[in-house]
Amino acid sequence: MLHHTSLEIHQREDEGVVILDLHGKIEMGQGDIALREFVQTLLEQGNLQLVLNLAQVSAVDTAGAGLLLFLSDEYRAKGGKLVLLKVDKVHAEIYEVARMEAVMEFCPDEIDAVNSFFPDRVTPHYDILNYVESQEHEDKDHKE
Repeated sequence: MLHHTSLEIHQREDEGVVILDLHGKIEMGQGDIALREFVQTLLEQGNLQLVLNLAQVSAVDTAGAGLLLFLSDEYRAKGGKLVLLKVDKVHAEIYEVARMEAVMEFCPDEIDAVNSFFPDRVTPHYDILNYVESQEHEDKDHKE
């Protein structure tokens, strides 16, 4: 586990896929450097299957979104894959604006994220726009 002033990174594994549970903020000077260094160390150690769990991330700015895109590109360049898990509405809007959904993979559930690394398993593909809309409907349902 790495504890940074604004970002905690907890590492675990599921079926050989590394999952990083992130707690805090991914913003310029606030966890972006720690996350980049942590993930690049994993890559250097030969990890090619990474899930970033954003369920406990409270804020992502454009620098943070850019970092996620950069890390995804690094994994792809080495023949691997990075998947974002549990992107909430606030973050989903950032990714939608940045058009990241065209180049990044998003999953709302951990089992789908892990299964996405195994080509023989059928996993639903999530369109980030549909995901945002479904979350908005859920919020309305909970408020009524």
